[in-house]
Amino acid sequence: MKMALLDVCGGSDWVKEDWFSDEKASVDKVNHFNFAAHRQEFAVPVGIDPVAFLKPLSSSDGVDGVKIELNHGTTTLAFKFQHGVMVAVDSRATKGSYIAGQFYNKVIEINPYLLGTMSGSAADCMYWERLLAKECRVYELRNKERISVSAASKLLANMVVGYRGMGLSMGTMVCGWDKKGPGLYYVDDSGLRLSGNMFSTGSGNSYAYGVMDSGYHYDLTVPEAYELAQKAIFHATCRDAYTGGTVNMYHMRKDGWIKVSQEDVADLYYRFASEKK
Repeated sequence: MKMALLDVCGGSDWVKEDWFSDEKASVDKVNHFNFAAHRQEFAVPVGIDPVAFLKPLSSSDGVDGVKIELNHGTTTLAFKFQHGVMVAVDSRATKGSYIAGQFYNKVIEINPYLLGTMSGSAADCMYWERLLAKECRVYELRNKERISVSAASKLLANMVVGYRGMGLSMGTMVCGWDKKGPGLYYVDDSGLRLSGNMFSTGSGNSYAYGVMDSGYHYDLTVPEAYELAQKAIFHATCRDAYTGGTVNMYHMRKDGWIKVSQEDVADLYYRFASEKK
Protein backbone atom coordinates (compact mmCIF):
# COMPACT_ATOMS: atom_id res chain seq x y z
CA MET A 1 0.00 0.00 0.00
CA LYS A 2 2.82 2.42 0.88
CA MET A 3 4.66 1.67 -2.34
CA ALA A 4 1.50 2.21 -4.39
CA LEU A 5 0.94 5.57 -2.69
CA LEU A 6 4.50 6.61 -3.45
CA ASP A 7 4.11 5.63 -7.11
CA VAL A 8 0.95 7.73 -7.42
CA CYS A 9 2.66 10.69 -5.76
CA GLY A 10 5.71 10.31 -7.99
CA GLY A 11 8.04 9.72 -5.09
CA SER A 12 9.66 6.49 -6.26
CA ASP A 13 12.81 8.31 -7.40
CA TRP A 14 13.56 9.33 -3.81
CA VAL A 15 12.93 5.92 -2.22
CA LYS A 16 15.96 4.02 -1.03
CA GLU A 17 16.08 0.23 -0.97
CA ASP A 18 15.87 0.07 2.81
CA TRP A 19 13.28 2.84 3.11
CA PHE A 20 11.50 1.02 5.96
CA SER A 21 14.56 1.59 8.13
CA ASP A 22 14.32 4.36 10.73
CA GLU A 23 17.94 5.28 10.04
CA LYS A 24 16.96 6.39 6.53
CA ALA A 25 14.20 8.73 7.67
CA SER A 26 14.67 12.24 6.33
CA VAL A 27 13.27 13.97 9.41
CA ASP A 28 15.61 14.67 12.30
CA LYS A 29 14.07 13.12 15.40
CA VAL A 30 15.78 15.60 17.72
CA ASN A 31 13.62 18.65 18.29
CA HIS A 32 15.32 21.44 20.20
CA PHE A 33 12.41 23.86 20.34
CA ASN A 34 10.04 21.83 22.49
CA PHE A 35 9.69 22.44 26.24
CA ALA A 36 6.93 19.84 26.57
CA ALA A 37 7.29 16.14 27.28
CA HIS A 38 6.19 14.94 23.84
CA ARG A 39 7.88 15.71 20.52
CA GLN A 40 5.89 17.96 18.19
CA GLU A 41 6.64 17.06 14.60
CA PHE A 42 4.94 16.18 11.33
CA ALA A 43 5.08 12.66 9.92
CA VAL A 44 6.61 12.43 6.43
CA PRO A 45 7.20 9.34 4.26
CA VAL A 46 10.39 7.56 5.30
CA GLY A 47 13.16 7.69 2.69
CA ILE A 48 11.90 10.81 0.92
CA ASP A 49 13.49 14.23 1.12
CA PRO A 50 10.44 16.54 1.29
CA VAL A 51 12.39 19.58 0.09
CA ALA A 52 13.70 17.79 -3.02
CA PHE A 53 10.26 16.31 -3.67
CA LEU A 54 8.42 19.66 -3.48
CA LYS A 55 10.99 21.85 -5.24
CA PRO A 56 10.08 20.84 -8.85
CA LEU A 57 6.37 21.28 -8.08
CA SER A 58 6.94 24.82 -6.84
CA SER A 59 9.11 25.89 -9.79
CA SER A 60 7.83 28.02 -12.66
CA ASP A 61 7.02 25.03 -14.91
CA GLY A 62 5.87 22.45 -12.38
CA VAL A 63 5.83 18.71 -13.11
CA ASP A 64 3.54 17.35 -15.87
CA GLY A 65 1.37 20.42 -15.61
CA VAL A 66 1.04 20.08 -11.82
CA LYS A 67 2.19 23.15 -9.92
CA ILE A 68 1.80 24.16 -6.30
CA GLU A 69 1.05 27.86 -6.33
CA LEU A 70 -0.36 29.58 -3.27
CA ASN A 71 -2.12 32.88 -3.96
CA HIS A 72 -2.83 34.88 -0.85
CA GLY A 73 -2.98 38.48 0.27
CA THR A 74 -3.45 40.63 3.35
CA THR A 75 -2.04 43.68 5.12
CA THR A 76 -0.74 43.59 8.68
CA LEU A 77 1.14 46.32 10.53
CA ALA A 78 2.91 46.67 13.86
CA PHE A 79 5.09 49.48 15.19
CA LYS A 80 6.63 50.67 18.42
CA PHE A 81 6.01 54.09 19.89
CA GLN A 82 6.52 55.74 23.27
CA HIS A 83 3.42 54.14 24.82
CA GLY A 84 3.94 50.56 23.65
CA VAL A 85 3.28 48.66 20.42
CA MET A 86 0.42 49.25 17.98
CA VAL A 87 -0.93 46.34 15.92
CA ALA A 88 -3.37 46.85 13.04
CA VAL A 89 -4.63 44.28 10.52
CA ASP A 90 -7.36 43.83 7.95
CA SER A 91 -9.84 40.93 8.08
CA ARG A 92 -10.33 39.74 4.49
CA ALA A 93 -9.61 36.06 3.82
CA THR A 94 -8.96 35.13 0.17
CA LYS A 95 -8.50 31.93 -1.82
CA GLY A 96 -6.74 33.20 -4.93
CA SER A 97 -9.09 35.73 -6.51
CA TYR A 98 -12.05 34.43 -4.47
CA ILE A 99 -13.00 36.33 -1.30
CA ALA A 100 -13.67 33.60 1.25
CA GLY A 101 -14.62 35.85 4.16
CA GLN A 102 -14.61 39.44 5.37
CA PHE A 103 -14.32 38.94 9.12
CA TYR A 104 -11.26 36.76 9.75
CA ASN A 105 -9.27 37.63 12.87
CA LYS A 106 -5.61 37.90 11.85
CA VAL A 107 -4.29 38.58 15.34
CA ILE A 108 -3.46 35.56 17.51
CA GLU A 109 -3.80 36.36 21.21
CA ILE A 110 -0.92 34.22 22.50
CA ASN A 111 -1.26 35.33 26.11
CA PRO A 112 -2.16 38.61 27.90
CA TYR A 113 1.32 40.01 27.13
CA LEU A 114 2.02 38.53 23.68
CA LEU A 115 0.34 38.98 20.29
CA GLY A 116 1.07 37.47 16.89
CA THR A 117 -0.13 38.60 13.47
CA MET A 118 -0.99 36.37 10.50
CA SER A 119 -0.04 36.72 6.84
CA GLY A 120 0.47 33.97 4.30
CA SER A 121 -1.38 30.70 4.80
CA ALA A 122 -3.99 31.03 7.53
CA ALA A 123 -3.59 27.37 8.48
CA ASP A 124 0.19 27.63 8.88
CA CYS A 125 0.05 30.83 10.91
CA MET A 126 -2.71 29.58 13.18
CA TYR A 127 -1.07 26.19 13.80
CA TRP A 128 2.41 27.48 14.62
CA GLU A 129 1.27 30.42 16.72
CA ARG A 130 -1.10 28.24 18.73
CA LEU A 131 1.78 25.84 19.25
CA LEU A 132 3.88 28.81 20.35
CA ALA A 133 1.16 29.77 22.84
CA LYS A 134 1.32 26.26 24.34
CA GLU A 135 5.12 26.35 24.61
CA CYS A 136 5.03 29.82 26.21
CA ARG A 137 2.57 28.54 28.81
CA VAL A 138 4.77 25.50 29.55
CA TYR A 139 7.76 27.83 29.97
CA GLU A 140 5.80 30.01 32.40
CA LEU A 141 4.72 27.04 34.49
CA ARG A 142 8.26 25.65 34.69
CA ASN A 143 10.13 28.89 35.33
CA LYS A 144 7.51 30.82 37.36
CA GLU A 145 7.83 33.84 35.09
CA ARG A 146 6.61 34.97 31.68
CA ILE A 147 8.71 34.23 28.63
CA SER A 148 10.37 37.28 27.07
CA VAL A 149 9.30 38.58 23.67
CA SER A 150 12.76 37.84 22.30
CA ALA A 151 12.66 34.24 23.53
CA ALA A 152 9.12 33.69 22.20
CA SER A 153 10.08 34.93 18.74
CA LYS A 154 13.25 32.81 18.76
CA LEU A 155 11.17 29.80 19.77
CA LEU A 156 8.84 30.33 16.81
CA ALA A 157 11.78 30.73 14.42
CA ASN A 158 13.34 27.50 15.72
CA MET A 159 10.04 25.68 15.23
CA VAL A 160 9.64 26.52 11.55
CA VAL A 161 13.27 26.46 10.41
CA GLY A 162 13.24 22.66 10.50
CA TYR A 163 10.53 22.72 7.82
CA ARG A 164 12.22 25.23 5.53
CA GLY A 165 11.49 24.46 1.88
CA MET A 166 8.58 22.15 2.70
CA GLY A 167 5.81 24.49 1.56
CA LEU A 168 5.06 26.56 4.67
CA SER A 169 3.77 30.07 4.03
CA MET A 170 3.97 32.37 7.03
CA GLY A 171 5.06 35.92 7.80
CA THR A 172 4.24 37.04 11.32
CA MET A 173 5.05 39.76 13.81
CA VAL A 174 5.45 38.74 17.44
CA CYS A 175 4.98 41.68 19.79
CA GLY A 176 4.67 42.00 23.53
CA TRP A 177 5.91 43.56 26.75
CA ASP A 178 8.46 42.04 29.13
CA LYS A 179 11.12 43.14 31.63
CA LYS A 180 12.97 45.03 28.90
CA GLY A 181 9.87 46.92 27.80
CA PRO A 182 8.00 46.66 24.49
CA GLY A 183 9.33 44.20 21.93
CA LEU A 184 8.61 43.64 18.24
CA TYR A 185 10.00 40.85 16.03
CA TYR A 186 9.33 39.61 12.51
CA VAL A 187 9.48 35.84 11.86
CA ASP A 188 8.82 34.06 8.56
CA ASP A 189 8.57 30.47 7.31
CA SER A 190 12.29 30.27 6.46
CA GLY A 191 13.24 30.87 10.11
CA LEU A 192 14.25 34.48 9.48
CA ARG A 193 13.92 36.56 12.65
CA LEU A 194 14.33 40.34 12.75
CA SER A 195 13.95 42.93 15.50
CA GLY A 196 12.76 46.41 14.62
CA ASN A 197 10.51 49.37 15.37
CA MET A 198 8.09 48.85 12.48
CA PHE A 199 7.05 45.98 10.20
CA SER A 200 4.28 45.49 7.67
CA THR A 201 3.58 42.24 5.81
CA GLY A 202 1.25 41.05 3.09
CA SER A 203 0.32 42.09 -0.43
CA GLY A 204 -0.72 45.57 0.68
CA ASN A 205 2.32 46.34 2.83
CA SER A 206 3.81 48.85 0.36
CA TYR A 207 0.70 51.03 0.70
CA ALA A 208 0.80 50.81 4.48
CA TYR A 209 4.49 51.74 4.49
CA GLY A 210 3.69 54.81 2.37
CA VAL A 211 1.29 56.12 5.00
CA MET A 212 3.67 55.23 7.82
CA ASP A 213 6.58 57.03 6.16
CA SER A 214 4.56 60.22 6.05
CA GLY A 215 3.42 60.22 9.67
CA TYR A 216 5.44 57.87 11.88
CA HIS A 217 7.73 59.00 14.68
CA TYR A 218 8.49 57.37 18.00
CA ASP A 219 6.98 60.20 20.10
CA LEU A 220 3.43 59.65 18.87
CA THR A 221 0.65 60.14 21.39
CA VAL A 222 -1.86 57.33 21.86
CA PRO A 223 -4.63 58.99 19.77
CA GLU A 224 -2.10 59.80 17.02
CA ALA A 225 -0.84 56.21 16.95
CA TYR A 226 -4.41 54.89 16.73
CA GLU A 227 -5.26 57.19 13.83
CA LEU A 228 -2.02 56.49 11.95
CA ALA A 229 -2.36 52.71 12.23
CA GLN A 230 -5.99 52.84 11.12
CA LYS A 231 -5.22 55.05 8.14
CA ALA A 232 -2.34 52.83 7.04
CA ILE A 233 -4.51 49.72 6.85
CA PHE A 234 -7.45 51.65 5.37
CA HIS A 235 -5.36 53.01 2.49
CA ALA A 236 -4.08 49.48 1.81
CA THR A 237 -7.69 48.25 1.53
CA CYS A 238 -8.39 50.95 -1.06
CA ARG A 239 -5.51 49.90 -3.33
CA ASP A 240 -5.03 46.17 -2.72
CA ALA A 241 -7.83 43.84 -3.81
CA TYR A 242 -6.73 41.16 -1.33
CA THR A 243 -7.06 43.50 1.65
CA GLY A 244 -10.43 44.55 3.08
CA GLY A 245 -13.19 43.79 5.52
CA THR A 246 -12.56 45.57 8.80
CA VAL A 247 -9.58 47.25 10.44
CA ASN A 248 -8.76 45.57 13.76
CA MET A 249 -6.44 47.39 16.13
CA TYR A 250 -4.65 46.25 19.29
CA HIS A 251 -2.50 48.25 21.70
CA MET A 252 0.23 46.43 23.65
CA ARG A 253 0.79 48.23 26.96
CA LYS A 254 2.82 47.60 30.10
CA ASP A 255 -0.18 45.94 31.77
CA GLY A 256 -0.99 43.81 28.70
CA TRP A 257 -2.76 44.24 25.38
CA ILE A 258 -6.16 45.77 24.77
CA LYS A 259 -8.33 45.59 21.67
CA VAL A 260 -8.83 49.17 20.54
CA SER A 261 -11.40 48.90 17.78
CA GLN A 262 -12.88 46.94 14.89
CA GLU A 263 -14.30 49.20 12.17
CA ASP A 264 -15.63 48.39 8.72
CA VAL A 265 -13.57 49.94 5.92
CA ALA A 266 -16.75 51.27 4.27
CA ASP A 267 -17.50 53.35 7.37
CA LEU A 268 -13.89 54.54 7.47
CA TYR A 269 -14.11 55.59 3.81
CA TYR A 270 -17.00 57.98 4.46
CA ARG A 271 -15.42 59.25 7.67
CA PHE A 272 -12.08 60.07 6.06
CA ALA A 273 -13.84 61.55 2.99
CA SER A 274 -15.79 63.94 5.21
CA GLU A 275 -12.59 64.95 7.03
CA LYS A 276 -11.00 65.95 3.70
CA LYS A 277 -13.85 68.38 3.09
